[in-house]
Amino acid sequence: MSTEMKEQRLITWGLLLGLILSSIDQTIVAAAMPNVLGEWGALSLYSWAFSAYMLASTVTMPLYGRLADWFGRKITYMAGMGLFLLGSLLCGMAGGMGSFTAFRAVQGLGAGALMPVAFTIAADVFPPERRGRFMGLFSAVFAVSSIVGPALGGWMTELWSWRGIFWINLPIGAAALYFVSRGLQEGDRRPVRPSIDWWGAVLLTGGVTSLLLALVMGGTSYRWGSVPIMGLFSASAVLLGAFIRVELRVKEPVIPLGLFRRKTLGYGSLAGFFVSAGMFGAIMYVPLYAQGVMGLSASAAGSMLTPLMLSAAVTSMACGRWMLRATFRGILLPSLSLMLAGFLLLSRLDADSSLLELLLSLTVTGLGMGAVYPALGTAAQHAVTWQERGAATSCSQFFRSIGGTLGVSVLGSLLAGRMTVLLEPAAKGQLSAKGLQLAPGTHLEQLLLDPAGRASLPPEALKAAEAALGSAIGEVFLAGAVFVGIGLTACTLLGRARLVQSSS
Repeated sequence: MSTEMKEQRLITWGLLLGLILSSIDQTIVAAAMPNVLGEWGALSLYSWAFSAYMLASTVTMPLYGRLADWFGRKITYMAGMGLFLLGSLLCGMAGGMGSFTAFRAVQGLGAGALMPVAFTIAADVFPPERRGRFMGLFSAVFAVSSIVGPALGGWMTELWSWRGIFWINLPIGAAALYFVSRGLQEGDRRPVRPSIDWWGAVLLTGGVTSLLLALVMGGTSYRWGSVPIMGLFSASAVLLGAFIRVELRVKEPVIPLGLFRRKTLGYGSLAGFFVSAGMFGAIMYVPLYAQGVMGLSASAAGSMLTPLMLSAAVTSMACGRWMLRATFRGILLPSLSLMLAGFLLLSRLDADSSLLELLLSLTVTGLGMGAVYPALGTAAQHAVTWQERGAATSCSQFFRSIGGTLGVSVLGSLLAGRMTVLLEPAAKGQLSAKGLQLAPGTHLEQLLLDPAGRASLPPEALKAAEAALGSAIGEVFLAGAVFVGIGLTACTLLGRARLVQSSS
């Protein structure tokens, strides 16, 4: 085996281990949080264990991309991995909910480098004819890891301790660092020290943080029209406006705005934003539908996303071969059309739908979804030069992350509003007809998610509640379909760009 092949194999193993850490850590924590809460209480900080990680990782994505262009991929990736492992160590040592949340933010600060810089390294190391296959492999591993995360977290929490799910990151991350450090040989390709855009970094961080805080807290901690939420939106608009002004003037901006004049990157980022808004905002309610409307157990409802992820893994792996034969638009249009069809099928589910209909809808959605992100990511990298590849890759990831956050917030608010309008009157009317009423402080959705609570409802009230909840979730899936449709429209404008194979 040649030295180049050995180095590529080491890099592949290192990047895959880092990707597994990044993907699993987004879901594995959910299984441990009840135990964390049982140890410390502090229910008011529960959601912040997730939000702190998400905020920190999203804000830093474009910054890491630019650092990778300025100082090299290797040192940037290793610094991000080191920070992620430090956060993991501290999370496992935390002594209270406040410190735990702060250490989750440290984890997120490092996680912002793992995916975008890994994809950038892959684009540097592998020739175009192998790059698409590698991107598909990455996406398939990400999908499977996301499935494994909750089950692994629950198993480790029961067998060992919730702290173990953070400490297990240390040997895996150390192995990833070793493989990348040994395999990636990177020369000094930027001999001139860059002029760092500190003002741009500060304004971008402040603007995006304000926006994400407004999206995370809107409709939950505060009403959407409340003073704190409107203040955060206003601050975000002012800071991001100032950021754009600075970026247009500085010599080496954090995000070179001129990149978005290229159709492949500009429209691809727009498509990624809306596709993520639809996917993350709607798919997370599949277990709620399975448990609350179909009456499945909590464990069975949690496994309902498995056909979605497995079918997505199939087309993710195939996407590498497709990119050698078709344009990016030629892959994305049929993929997003299939994903849109899956969302429309999901939107038609109701209380009388069968389990087979649900699984079929999710399989169709996953088959369409699988090729979308590998194609968008490769298209973004292919549109720019080496010196801009880190910024382009991280921007593509950044807009997907922002879109997912927007989708979760907006569609979550839509569901809450529709449940108030549909669920409460439907079942309460049936209960009143029987001369019954709910106990003070009891909500119908709680009863629907609890076997004993479902059994306590009269058959007519249970059926009315299931129908109302099914209708509300169906509207969420329909709204998700609208987001996917906007992403599909954006992809029609990508042009005829395609992956060009190397001449060697």
